[in-house]
Amino acid sequence: MIELLAPAGDFDRLKTALHFGADAVYIGGAKYSLRASAKGVDGEQLDSAVDYCHTRGKKLYIALNIFASDGDMAGMRDYLERVYKSGADAIIVSDPGVISLARKYVPDLELHLSTQSNTTNSYSARFWADMGIKRIVTAREMSIDGIKRMRDVLGGDAEIECFVHGAMCISYSGRCLLSDYLTGRRANKGECVQACRWEYTLGAGRDDGGLTIGEEDRGTYILNSKDMCMLPYLDALRDAGVDSFKIEGRMKTQYYVASAVSAYRAGIDALVEGNYVPPRYALEEVNKHSHRQYCTGFYFGDRGEQCLDTSKPEGSYDFVAEVKGGCDGSLEVEQRGRFKIGDTLETLAADSALTGKTFTVSKIQDMSGAPVPDAKYVCQRIVIDCPYPLRAGDILRRAKL
Repeated sequence: MIELLAPAGDFDRLKTALHFGADAVYIGGAKYSLRASAKGVDGEQLDSAVDYCHTRGKKLYIALNIFASDGDMAGMRDYLERVYKSGADAIIVSDPGVISLARKYVPDLELHLSTQSNTTNSYSARFWADMGIKRIVTAREMSIDGIKRMRDVLGGDAEIECFVHGAMCISYSGRCLLSDYLTGRRANKGECVQACRWEYTLGAGRDDGGLTIGEEDRGTYILNSKDMCMLPYLDALRDAGVDSFKIEGRMKTQYYVASAVSAYRAGIDALVEGNYVPPRYALEEVNKHSHRQYCTGFYFGDRGEQCLDTSKPEGSYDFVAEVKGGCDGSLEVEQRGRFKIGDTLETLAADSALTGKTFTVSKIQDMSGAPVPDAKYVCQRIVIDCPYPLRAGDILRRAKL
């Protein structure tokens, strides 16, 4: 079975990921995660998140993938034991010291090796499997052929997980010091400012101010990488022996999670059914959420992964409402983006047969029944007419003008 693994920056996005078809979710806590700005889950919410996943037959992995200093280790044992007690299915780790403590204090807790550990060859994978690692998240620099060799060497001793979608890092497997150098915010402690997305000019160190290589006065994006999209090539990854297809994005929006998971759910289901080309709507879906230009990373030995034009991610749709319930041709929704009577909205639903349907908004009311000609208050609960039987968790969006 191929696992679809989705990101979650908080409990709400975890719920969205499962609603749209993820088999498992990865999320961090307040500490020890490489996404310092993501809320994650801790304490009782961690227990609730695990229970929410398990009651639906899904799995939850906790990201504990910082490169730790001695100061980080002070509370590490307590945190490991807390995660184990919650019933989480695995922790994602990169630091050998953390791995050592986990094996000592929570030996039954499954360990997944983070992509940050730069596993680029089958010999390293074999080493980590011998150390008790149950899943290798390969370095993003791996090729399809390299993954095949890794699978042959590992046999059934460890699973292989690979990224299939999302942002790429210009640095080797994310091991970057640029953010720390320029701003004092450490990428390998989850505080990256994404300095690689900035505009730069390059100088030769001359007294006259250097030689600018940008084609425009504002400079060029010489460090900016394209995003990854492997949706058309899932069969190649499956045939190489990949067990888990991973979507990047713990800092991404609820809409991004819904759209990306929906597309890859359709792609994986088609693959399982023997259809090597994903459905057309899935191929269209990956362009409807925010993204940069797409590439296939290093899987096929491609070059040209840099995007010199712009670092700004763009999508063709705006998220305007989340469905909370409904019946008899009407929906109760929570507003997320402005829309008004006369606008054309499109559906994004857990039921793929209901995705991509459009309708014109003819009636909007607040919860007291008063007419609302222009829905412009974020998180306001309203009722709208809709001809499709959407259910709680589905999404409404509007094409950008």
